[in-house]
Amino acid sequence: MSALPLPPVTGVAEAPTDKGLAAAARLRSVPLAFGAGAMVGVLGGLIGLGGAEFRLPLLIGVFGFAALSAVILNKALSLVVVVTALPARLAAVSVGDLGGHWSIAVNLLAGSLLGAWAGACWAVRMRSATLYKVLAVLMVGMAAALTLAHSTTVGSLDLPGPVQVVAGVVAGFGIGVVAAIMGVAGGELLIPTIVLLFGADIKLAGSLSLLVSLPTMLVAFARYSRAGSFAVLGANLRFAALMAAGSITGALLGGMLLGVIADLVLIPALAVVLLVSAVKVARHD
Repeated sequence: MSALPLPPVTGVAEAPTDKGLAAAARLRSVPLAFGAGAMVGVLGGLIGLGGAEFRLPLLIGVFGFAALSAVILNKALSLVVVVTALPARLAAVSVGDLGGHWSIAVNLLAGSLLGAWAGACWAVRMRSATLYKVLAVLMVGMAAALTLAHSTTVGSLDLPGPVQVVAGVVAGFGIGVVAAIMGVAGGELLIPTIVLLFGADIKLAGSLSLLVSLPTMLVAFARYSRAGSFAVLGANLRFAALMAAGSITGALLGGMLLGVIADLVLIPALAVVLLVSAVKVARHD
C-alpha cells in the first residue's frame, strides 16, 4: 500500500515522525478515515476480535504514519474499542462468572503488565527501520495464530498448579510485549491461551481477555506517553476520533455478520492480507 497522496498544508505543525504528512491534510479525507476504521471493525467483528492487527498496516501504508506513531495511534484506537466492547461482554457473561475466575486474569496480568512496559520501552528505543521489520515479523505471527486458532480445536493442558501459574506469567509477558509493540489489545493471543492453559470455554475466555487487555494497554500507554512521538495523538485527535467511530460502527456490523462468511474462506483470506501487509511494512523505509 502506498502513502495517501495529500497536498501540503502550510502553517500547520506536523508530527516530526510522520513522513511530512500534516494532520490537517489527513482530515481532508474524512470518508477514508472513517471507512478504513469501519473496514477494520468489520473484519474484527467477523472473527470476534478487535481487528487492530489489520488497522496497523493501514496507518503505515495508507495514511503515512511512521512506525512508532502508527503503533501509538493503534494502541489508542484499540483502547477505545476495548472500552466500548467491555459492557457488551459483561452483558453476555455475568460479573459473577468472571469473579469466579479472577485468578486467571491475575495470573496473566502478572506477566502481561511487565511485558507491556518492556515492549513499549523496546519500541521507543528501536530505530525506525528495525521497528518496521519487527512489526512485519509480528504480523506474520498474527497470521499464523489466526489460522491455527480458527482451524484447530484448542484443547486444554492439564498442568500442575505451580506449573500452570508459571506458564501463565510467561505467556502473559510474551502477549504483553507483542500487544505493546503492535498497539493491539492482544485478544488474538489471549483467548487461545486462556482456553489452552486454564480450560475456560471460549465465551468466558473472550470476556477474561478484555479484562486482561485493558490494564495491559494502559500500562503500555503510560510508557508511550513518556516518548516524544506521543504528540502524534494530539496532532491527529480528530483523525483518531473518526477512525475510532468507524471501527466501533464496523465492529457492530461485523458482529451481526458473524457466521455469514464461512471460516474456511474468511480466515485464509485474512491471513493472506496480514502476510501481504507484512511484506509491505518490511520494505517500508
